Amino acid sequence: MNEGSRKAIIAAFFANMGIAIAKFVGFLLTGSAGLAAEAVHSFADTGNQGLLMLGAKRSSKVRDEEHPFGHERERYFWAFVVALVMFSMGGLFAIYEGISKLRHPHETESLPIAIGILAVAILLESYSLRTALKEVAHVKNPKQSYWQFIRVSKSPELPTVLLEDIAAEAGLVIAMIGVVVGHFTHNPRWDAAGSVAIGVLLVAVAFILGFEMKALLIGESASLDDRTALISALRNHEFVSEVIYMHTEHLGPETLLVAAKAIFDPALTAGDVSRIIDEAEVSMRAAVPTARFIFIEPDVQRIAR
Repeated sequence: MNEGSRKAIIAAFFANMGIAIAKFVGFLLTGSAGLAAEAVHSFADTGNQGLLMLGAKRSSKVRDEEHPFGHERERYFWAFVVALVMFSMGGLFAIYEGISKLRHPHETESLPIAIGILAVAILLESYSLRTALKEVAHVKNPKQSYWQFIRVSKSPELPTVLLEDIAAEAGLVIAMIGVVVGHFTHNPRWDAAGSVAIGVLLVAVAFILGFEMKALLIGESASLDDRTALISALRNHEFVSEVIYMHTEHLGPETLLVAAKAIFDPALTAGDVSRIIDEAEVSMRAAVPTARFIFIEPDVQRIAR
C-alpha cells in the first residue's frame, strides 16, 4: 500500500470513530432514526478502515510454496468484505430502522443537539473526504474523472475510502434534512424517510464497490498503456520478429503477471533464445515495473505449404 492510501485510511478511521460516537450519543438523547442509521453506518465505516489495513498487512506476507505469486489479492478480498459490511451493517440496518420508525413514528427530541452533532459530523467527514480527494489527485490521471478513477484503479484502498466518504457526506446531509423537516412539520416520518434514503444510498454504493472488487478478485488485465508498453518492449528486440499474443493479469495493485508467445529468429540456438528471453524480460520490466512475473514462450515462423 502506498503512503497516500495509508493517509486516507487513517484520516477516515479517526474521523469515522469520532463521528460514530457523537451520532450514537445523539441518538440516545434525541431518538432520531436518521442519527441511529448514521451511527451504525459510521461504526461500520470505522471497522471498514481496519479491514483495509488488515488486507494491506496480510498482502505483504512473503511468497511460499502454496502461494508462489504472493498474497497481494488479500487487499482485494478485504475490500470486498468492506462492501459486504457496508451493504449489511450500513444499508440494510438503515432501511430497517427507517421502516420501523415509519410504522411507529417517534418525534425527534432535542433538535439543537441533533443538528449540532450532525454539523460536527459533516465537518469531520469533510476533512476525511478532503484527505481522500487530495491523495487521489496525486495518483489519478488529470484527464480522468473521479468516477473513471474508481472504475480503472487497480488499488482497492483509495476508491473504497473515496466511495465511503462520499456516501457518508451525502448521508449526513440527508439525515440533517430529515431531522429538520420532521421537526418543523411535526411529522417524524420525514426523519424515518431520511433513514430509508440513507440505507438505499449505502446499498447502491456497496453494490458499486462489490462489483469493482469482484472484477479485481477474478483478475483484470493491465491497462492499455501498460499492455502496449510491454508488447513494444518485447517486439523491439532485434531477434524477436513477432509477438503472437500477450496476456496480462493483476495479481495485486503493484504485481502484474505477463504470459507471452513470440516468434524468434529460427537460426538461434537454445542458449541464444534463453539469453534473449532474459534480455526481453529486463526491457519489459523497465517499461512496466509492476511486471514482476514474466513468462515468454518462444516459437518460430512456420512456412505455409
